[in-house]
Amino acid sequence: MIEIFRSGGPVMYPLLICSLLVLTVIIERALFWAGVEINRNRQLLDEVLELCQRGDFDSVRSKVQGSKDYVIKVLVIGLVHRDFSLTKAMESAAADEIIRMRKYMGVLDTMITVAPLLGIFGTVLGIITSFEMLGSTGIEQPQAVTSGIAQALITTAAGLGIAILSVFPFNYFNSKVENAALAIEKYATSLEIVFEKLDKPGEKEKGGAI
Repeated sequence: MIEIFRSGGPVMYPLLICSLLVLTVIIERALFWAGVEINRNRQLLDEVLELCQRGDFDSVRSKVQGSKDYVIKVLVIGLVHRDFSLTKAMESAAADEIIRMRKYMGVLDTMITVAPLLGIFGTVLGIITSFEMLGSTGIEQPQAVTSGIAQALITTAAGLGIAILSVFPFNYFNSKVENAALAIEKYATSLEIVFEKLDKPGEKEKGGAI
């Protein structure tokens, strides 16, 4: 592997940096989403909505204390600001959560584009080297020409390999973000419907502050 790396020429060094960045982001995001799944509590979400239907906000406060579920965080922010704008508060909290979930995704997206371009750049350099060697040595020394061609092929393969291996986790993490956004929208809409019912005459019940 070391010999192949050296044969790829100087472009292999930025490609190595790209591969390390990709690997770091994949590991970090994998650990992040593992933590998100561990902290999910769908049963508590249903209990919160049920308590809100009864207007029992004191119980909601005690129930959600210490919860790290991102959906519950959004709902709690909405409940805290329910006397001002429940919807706007939840939209702002949801935006913050989505930003947190999309963290470093731009790095993966950039590497998917940059790595093949670096590979092509290495290919061009390798071909230039081959023609220079061909012009100076002629066809009597074909090994001098093939070294440049090898450089061209190695950088292309490395660049494509990094991009291909980045696409799968990139799409997977994007799907996780989309699913999280849908979950937030689902429960936020449910909470809005609950409050619409509570605001109707004869249905509103008094509750404590969150």
